[in-house]
Amino acid sequence: MDILYLLIPIAMLLVVLIVVIFMWAVRSGQFDDLEGPAHRVLTDDEIPKSPNDTESKDDEGEKSD
Repeated sequence: MDILYLLIPIAMLLVVLIVVIFMWAVRSGQFDDLEGPAHRVLTDDEIPKSPNDTESKDDEGEKSD
C-alpha cells in the first residue's frame, strides 16, 4: 500500500509530461499535413528526358572524336 504513494505521483508526472509534449507537437505543426508526405512518395522528383535529347548529346560526342 505504501508503494501507491510513490506510483501515483510518478503516473501523474508522466501524464503531464505526455500532455506537454503533445501540445508542443500540435503547436509546432507536426500534425498539419498528414497526407502530403504519403502523396509525395508516389511522385517523381526528376523530369524524364526525351530520347531525342540523349541521342543528340551522343552524336555531338562522336563528332568531336
